[in-house]
Amino acid sequence: MRELQAGAVTEAVARLCMAANFDLGKDVEQALERAVQREESEGGRIILQQLLENARIARADEVAICQDCGLAVVFLDLGQDLHVVGGDLYEAVHEGVRRGYKEGYLRKSSVRQPFSARVNTGDNTPAIIHTRIVPGDRLHITVAPKGGGSENMSRVAMLTPAAGRQGLADFVAKTVDEAGANPCPPIIVGVGVGGNFERVTYLAKRALLREVGTPNPDPELDALERELLERINKLGIGPQGFGGRVTALAVHIEAEPCHIASMPAAVNIQCHAARHKETVL
Repeated sequence: MRELQAGAVTEAVARLCMAANFDLGKDVEQALERAVQREESEGGRIILQQLLENARIARADEVAICQDCGLAVVFLDLGQDLHVVGGDLYEAVHEGVRRGYKEGYLRKSSVRQPFSARVNTGDNTPAIIHTRIVPGDRLHITVAPKGGGSENMSRVAMLTPAAGRQGLADFVAKTVDEAGANPCPPIIVGVGVGGNFERVTYLAKRALLREVGTPNPDPELDALERELLERINKLGIGPQGFGGRVTALAVHIEAEPCHIASMPAAVNIQCHAARHKETVL
């Protein structure tokens, strides 16, 4: 049994919170560069070029890519042969978020009571933590700050099995169409299908972690992703809603088995600032 100090988790999470907000992933940056080449709208091309320049400035000056530094969403893949010592694992994550958002001068966006006294917690905690127990003796940490604008445009639906492939595709396209410019396109569309009510939203969120535009290993899902991307980009919303061909950079789908009477579906929209960083301890 390998031991890992909780303090090392705190340090890693703090570092990842800052890196995710400062340094847009190369996969996203390259997708934006490709989008400039295929965008036919002059206004759309200007927007895309400005987004690229913004990302370069943020990286060089170590400042936030966007003023909405998001809620801290943290994915933990915890090896079953690893023992975290010297503190509680989740509290170590929360402390890392506190430090990262303070030291990085990142906006704190978490409020205590959602429906009444919406008082800021002051340190962006608690983090949203998703944990999987996996083989091995390592801890894989991914920090994925998620802004409110795109999260607000996300949707979940309990479709009937009769809806089938077409019903799923229609639900995804309708969600993006109704979102319009609100999630700051060009977007990445995370789609979950299967599981149950709570599981499907997790699948949609986790789908956003895949490298932008990489093929889905499932040929059926890969074909649906490509079909949906083409359909979404024909909506004409365009970069930041100014019209054009590039409304989405990618569609990523994760699917799991579900109940015979159900077909849960979720769409988690991600803005152009698709921020996430990871490390292994």
